[in-house]
Amino acid sequence: MNDPVAALIARLLAERWLPREDELARQALTDAGFREELDRRLSAVGLRLLDHPYAGHVALAVAKAQEAAVFAGPRAWSASNLDLDRDSIALLVVLWSLLILPKRQRQIRRVDADRDQEQGQIFAEMKPVPVGADVAEPLAERTLLADFGDKLGGKMRININLGVLARHGFIVRRKERIHEGPLLDLAFDYERTARRVLDGALAFIVEQARSEQAADDGDTDTEAGHV
Repeated sequence: MNDPVAALIARLLAERWLPREDELARQALTDAGFREELDRRLSAVGLRLLDHPYAGHVALAVAKAQEAAVFAGPRAWSASNLDLDRDSIALLVVLWSLLILPKRQRQIRRVDADRDQEQGQIFAEMKPVPVGADVAEPLAERTLLADFGDKLGGKMRININLGVLARHGFIVRRKERIHEGPLLDLAFDYERTARRVLDGALAFIVEQARSEQAADDGDTDTEAGHV
């Protein structure tokens, strides 16, 4: 029997994430009836669909009502069900701040610019939210080590934790650069976490790291132009 809702749930459980462009994932995001049935079945087993209109992938997460049953320990609330230690979670927050926050700002600017352009066109079509590499810039590993090495356990510890985060799908490492992985944009509640990061202790550090990364990228572009 063909059951697309069951197929989507099974694939999300097996593959852990799916791109928004996937046929069933797209149906879950655009078909109200399909989404209602999906939410009903997931809720029955303590799960929910994890998505964000600016994220490139969808995944599954523990439902809010079941979070205490999963994460509440005898002494403290567990930060995740992935056995990430404190250093790994701190690194994850830093990478989310340095990769997702600036990406979101670029996405919002792009959407606003497209909306302004479409207002002058009678038959303009709404463009999809950009989620690809053109709005998601990587972070140089040397920049991360220079700015956060002493705060996150040193070079060896950071390299180990980068490997852990890569295996879990939060990041992708290529040519000494850290790219956004399928789950990074879904790792935290954006509205709540962004406000805490920008208003809290990380605000200055994030802004400083962004400026230094932009300078590094500028140097790289200049050197490439002279080759």
